[in-house]
Amino acid sequence: MDLKRIAIDAMGGDNAPFEVVKGVVEASKSVKYKLALVGKEEVILNELKKYKYDESKIEVIDAREVVENCDNPTDAIKNKKNSSMVVGLNLVKEEKALALVSAGNTGALLTGATIIVGRIKGVKRPALATMLPSEKNRVLMLDSGANVDAKAEYLLQYAQMGSIYFENVLGKEKPSVGLVNIGSEREKGNALVKEAYSLLEDAKNINFVGNVEARDITLGNVDVIVCDAFVGNVILKVMEGLGKTVLKILQRALLSSLRSKIGALIAKPAFKKVKDEFFDYDDIGGAPFLGLKGLVVKAHGSSKANAIVGAIKQCEKFIDADMVSKISEGLN
Repeated sequence: MDLKRIAIDAMGGDNAPFEVVKGVVEASKSVKYKLALVGKEEVILNELKKYKYDESKIEVIDAREVVENCDNPTDAIKNKKNSSMVVGLNLVKEEKALALVSAGNTGALLTGATIIVGRIKGVKRPALATMLPSEKNRVLMLDSGANVDAKAEYLLQYAQMGSIYFENVLGKEKPSVGLVNIGSEREKGNALVKEAYSLLEDAKNINFVGNVEARDITLGNVDVIVCDAFVGNVILKVMEGLGKTVLKILQRALLSSLRSKIGALIAKPAFKKVKDEFFDYDDIGGAPFLGLKGLVVKAHGSSKANAIVGAIKQCEKFIDADMVSKISEGLN
């Protein structure tokens, strides 16, 4: 088997398999790695018939079961050994694939990634690293969903892994790191963030700039923000909901009168630019699970083809930057 491949869970997500297959076909035109669609072979091949593509760039790996969103994460990984998700994770574990992209059950993917792929030596807890929009540049937040019960030492490692990722994949030397808190003052916060502050302040391998309030995240004054997954997931979901609400309110206002409709038509390019920059995550595609021995990327459950393309391209950057080795070296 060709080792230079990225595996994609063809059966995971709300729009699988049609949007997943469509995204893989599109990505195969520009990504240098072979793309392996994992799932029910006949279903995937039937979807592939809709497109013209270089058959040397796409392969199908049969997996007869599907991890559903309603499945218990641990039970799904334990009992659905022939699911597209578990087969894909085993490909990464066995080094038959360089990465796995899945838009499937988040809990099952994180559980399976930890159990099957395994942690890098020295990593206490892997973390989901999510890119957020801001006024200036993208902001990397971790943890956004893996460990709701964190310790201060976990937050320190999130900061270290996030810094390594930001520097090597996003190209900024010594990215700034902030700790999410209820105030900017050093003495603010609960016991967890107070202890984490001391660890981050003493760390020699990160550019720690202090506490960051949630309202400051979208200003883009900090490159990497760290928090436990409970806080991170709340921030993520609030931002997603706010984005949708703002767009709906704006649309309603712009269609309220003839004058506003004319103004909207004139300003349409500007509105599209704002939407693309602040609310459209397709270019990012998904969140890498940092701290594993191999790459696993969680795509949004409602991902369409463009988001799958973004997730695959993110894998390419991660692989080319040799991130697993760099995180291992940076923490050990």
